[in-house]
Amino acid sequence: MTLAEAAFGRQTLVKQIALVLGGSLFIALAAQVSVPMYPVPMTLQTLAILIVGLCYGARLAAVTLVVYLAEGAMGLPVFANAGNGAAFFGPTAGFLVGFVFMAWLVGYAADRGWTRSAGGAAVACLVAAALLYIPGLAWPMSLANAFGFTGSWVGQDFVAYYWAYFAKPFLFGDAVKAAIAAIIVVGTTQALKFDPTKS
Repeated sequence: MTLAEAAFGRQTLVKQIALVLGGSLFIALAAQVSVPMYPVPMTLQTLAILIVGLCYGARLAAVTLVVYLAEGAMGLPVFANAGNGAAFFGPTAGFLVGFVFMAWLVGYAADRGWTRSAGGAAVACLVAAALLYIPGLAWPMSLANAFGFTGSWVGQDFVAYYWAYFAKPFLFGDAVKAAIAAIIVVGTTQALKFDPTKS
C-alpha cells in the first residue's frame, strides 16, 4: 500500500485518474520555479517527481510522468519556463524521457516500504537522481547526433561541457531535493500513522 492509497482509500479508476492529473499538474507547476541556466535550467521539477514517486508507487508514478510528457507533446506549457513539446528536440530531451524511469524507480522503492524511514527514502531518491544523468547525458553526447540533430549542445567534450553544464551544477541540489522529498513523504506517512511495511 502506498501513501496515496492510505490517504485516499482504495484506488478506483476515478481516483487514479484524479491522482495522475493532479500529479502532472503538481510537476508542471514545480517546473515553473526555475533558475535561468543554459542549456539545462535548474527547477523544482525533479523534487515534485520524487514526491510523486514516493507517494504513488511505481506503476501510478510512471503513468503520471507519461501523461505529463504527453501534455507537453500536445503543446501545453508544462515544462520548465513554460516549455512544451519543442523541448523534445532540445538539450534536455534525455532528462524528460528519463523522468518516467526516475518516478518508477522511486515508486518501486516506496512499494517495498522504503518510506518507513527518511534515510531509506532519501537513498532511493539519490539513486534515482544519479541514474537520471544516464539518459540526460546520453542524448546530447551521442543520441541527438545519431538522430540527425545539430546545435551547439551536440557532440561536445564531456568534462569541459557536459559535466560542467549538465551535471556538476545540479549535484548539490539533487541531494537537497532528495532530503526534502524524503522528509515530506515520511513525515506525512507518520502523521497518518501509516506503516508501509504492514500493508
